[in-house]
Amino acid sequence: MLKIKICNRCVMDETAQNIKFDEKGNCNFCNKYIEKLNKSIYKSSNRAEELDKILLKIKEDGKNKKYDCIMGVSGGLDSSFLLLRAVELGLRPLAVHLDNGWNSELAVKNIDNLVKKLNVDLHTHVIDWKEFKSLQKSFFEADVIDIELLTDHAIISTMYGLANKYNIKYMLPGTNISNEGMDMPEGWNHFKWDVTNIKDINNKFGEIKKLKTYPFMSVFKYFYYSKVKKIQWISLLDYMDFDKNKSLEILKEKVNYIPYEKKHYESVFTRFYQGYILPNKFNVDKRKLHYSTLICSDQLTREFVQEEMKNNPYDNASQLNEDKDFVLKKLSFTEQKFQNYMQRKQKLHKDYASNLWILDFYRKYFK
Repeated sequence: MLKIKICNRCVMDETAQNIKFDEKGNCNFCNKYIEKLNKSIYKSSNRAEELDKILLKIKEDGKNKKYDCIMGVSGGLDSSFLLLRAVELGLRPLAVHLDNGWNSELAVKNIDNLVKKLNVDLHTHVIDWKEFKSLQKSFFEADVIDIELLTDHAIISTMYGLANKYNIKYMLPGTNISNEGMDMPEGWNHFKWDVTNIKDINNKFGEIKKLKTYPFMSVFKYFYYSKVKKIQWISLLDYMDFDKNKSLEILKEKVNYIPYEKKHYESVFTRFYQGYILPNKFNVDKRKLHYSTLICSDQLTREFVQEEMKNNPYDNASQLNEDKDFVLKKLSFTEQKFQNYMQRKQKLHKDYASNLWILDFYRKYFK
């Protein structure tokens, strides 16, 4: 068996196709991430002053408006902690949640506790389950890797749409450099604005062609919102002290937050997708990226992570079987149909129609 080379500093390895190693045996992913982290506002000595400036600007621009910012909440740690801190810092956010039919009971409970205790308005966009089911099943039939593109695209589209509706200039997502700032390996996901890709795959394989509740947004609409309407996307967590373990304890104390087993496990589908489908069909274990980021930001030791990585992504076999049965039943898949899917070869997103060329042009232009 061919031995897979692993980075000496993090746990990224040669399953990432664009990985490279320097003379010390450290990989390009952690080298680039550490350089980016050290140059970021998160490591800056004047971070507190910059945070005060941003908060002042948000509050000034939000005068005489019902809300001064918009924030997505999934029930996960990052977005939950940010919402708590935003309210404590005097902001008046509109919390936004996407219901695609896959929320875990725990996620629903965490979100409910959060918004009630913080007295924050919550807007939940519900996608008709038949529509989302059609979309997801079409992505299974297409054999492309980024099934979660459907959820990510819908969340971003919903947030921008509401920001435009309420004339809100600032969107504050739970993204942050300390927990998820490492670049995604090539081929592990897809361009989140690729509305053409979503529509083409659904038109080829979907059961419902005309989608009424799924929020599409093109790249051109994004440019309109960001450049013309001046709606800004600010990773506010980068301006704060944000340690995963400490933040979790604060949430547990203040809003009765209940933690999940793994990152992004607030969704049943995400848990099954990341814990079973990705490693077994696509040979992608996203724990490597998540853990490597935490190693390089000094939140976990490499030795601890190496021990954790010896475990199956699903620590609990009964949970795996329960999730598998639930997902197959919800998507109307027979066991044989699902096994056929797992055994088929992967296809690339670019095998279908795409507007990825717009992103490539954008990158080359600004480079």
